[in-house]
Amino acid sequence: MKFFGRTAEVKELRDIRELSKSAARMTVVTGRRRIGKTELVRQALDDGGDMPFLYFLVTRAPQSAVCENLQSEITRVFGRPMPGRIERFADIFRFVMEKSETAPLTLVVDEFQEFDRTAPEVYSEVAGVWDELHGKARINLVFCGSVNRLMNKVFFSYAEPLYGRNTGRLDLKPFPVSTLKEIFAAHSRRKHTTSDFIDLWTITGGVARYVELFMDCGALSRTDMLKTVFGPVTTFVDEGKTVLVEEFGRDYGTYFAILSGIASGRTTFAELKNLLGTDVGGYLTKLERDYSIISQTQPIFERSRNKNCHYRIDDCFFRFWFRFVYRNLSMIELGRFKELQSLVAKDIDAFSGYALERYFRWKFTEDTSYTRMGGWWDRKGENEIDLVCEDEINGRLDFYEIKRDAARIDLAALKAKTEAFFEKNPALRSLESECRGLSLADA
Repeated sequence: MKFFGRTAEVKELRDIRELSKSAARMTVVTGRRRIGKTELVRQALDDGGDMPFLYFLVTRAPQSAVCENLQSEITRVFGRPMPGRIERFADIFRFVMEKSETAPLTLVVDEFQEFDRTAPEVYSEVAGVWDELHGKARINLVFCGSVNRLMNKVFFSYAEPLYGRNTGRLDLKPFPVSTLKEIFAAHSRRKHTTSDFIDLWTITGGVARYVELFMDCGALSRTDMLKTVFGPVTTFVDEGKTVLVEEFGRDYGTYFAILSGIASGRTTFAELKNLLGTDVGGYLTKLERDYSIISQTQPIFERSRNKNCHYRIDDCFFRFWFRFVYRNLSMIELGRFKELQSLVAKDIDAFSGYALERYFRWKFTEDTSYTRMGGWWDRKGENEIDLVCEDEINGRLDFYEIKRDAARIDLAALKAKTEAFFEKNPALRSLESECRGLSLADA
C-alpha cells in the first residue's frame, strides 16, 4: 500500500528538521504499535533532502552487537567507517553529535525503549552527551518507540535522566476518517458499500498496518475481511498478544480478562470487580493512565467526577480482538474458521454500533464546528442518547440517535430522552437544539 495522508505530520517533522540546521532538536515520536511511526519518519525525513539521514534500529541484542549494526549504517551514509570497534551506544551517539557540528544531519533512533531491557545505563549516558554537545550541534534527533509505557518512562518521568530534554513530541494517531475513505476508495475495484467501509473502520480503527493488510490482499468486503482475520494463515489471531503482552508484562492475564470483559459489555467498576472476583481499581487506573487503552467515560455535562462511570476500550481493533478473537481462541485452535466467520458475521452489526458512534465523533471532529461531544445516559439506565454535540461558539446543542439502518431511527423517542436530559441539565434548556438521526447513509 502506498503512503497516504499524514500531511500535517510530515510538514511538522520537516519544519523541525529545518530548525535543526541552526539549533539541535530532539523530537520524541510515540504511538501504539502498527500505527506507522517508522514509515512516517522515513517519508518525512529520508526524502533526498540536503541533510544526511541516519537510521538506527535498537534491538534486544547485546549493546555491542547493536553498535556493530549502527557502525555499518554510519559507513553506508558517510562513505567511511568509524575508527575502531565501538561497543557503547553513547560513543556512537557522541560521534554523530560531533559530526553535526560541522554539517547538519538527521539521526532517527527507532525502538529506543529496548535499551531499558538490555542496557538501561544508556539513557543517562545519552543525556550526558546531549547536555554537553547540543549547544554546538546541528542535529535533527528523532527518538521513536512502540512500547508506550517504556517511552513515557524514559522521556516523561521526572526521575529519569532524559526527562525534559526533548524539544518536541509527536503522538501519532490512527488515520482520520477522511484518509481512511481515501484509502478505501483507491483500492476498490468494484462498487463497495458504506457498510463495507464501516466494517473496515470497526475492525482496524484506522491503524495503518491493519488497513494495509486488508488493502494488500483485496479484502474490502465483510466476507473477505473476516476470511483474512479468521483463517489458517492469519496474522490477526496473535496480534493482541504480540502488541499487548510486552506492554503488560507478567500481569497480562489479568489485564486481558478485564479487557475481554469490557469488550463483552461489562463496563462498570462493579461489573468488572464481580467478573474477576477481586479489586480491579489499580489495573483500571494503569490501563487508562499508563497504557492509554481504555478511558473512563461519563455522561456529557456530568458534574461529579466519580458517578455514573463506564469504561470503554478506545482502540477499535483491540475492542474487536477481545470480543471476537480472544474469547474464541478454542475454536481457532481447532481450525473452525468457517464457523467462526459465520458467527462473527451474525454478531458484527450489533457490535459495530459503538464503533459507528466513534466514527461519527471522528468525522465531526474533522468537518463540524462542534466544540464538545459525548454520550449521555441517566443513572437508572432508562434514558440514553448516543451522541450529544455542543457548539459553544453559536450556542446550540444537537442530539443524535445512531443506527446502521436509518429505518430504525426513532426521533420521537429521542425527543422524549432530551426532556430527561434537560431535567438533569436545566441551565442548557435555553440553547437552540435539534434532534437528528445518523445512519450508514450519512457515513
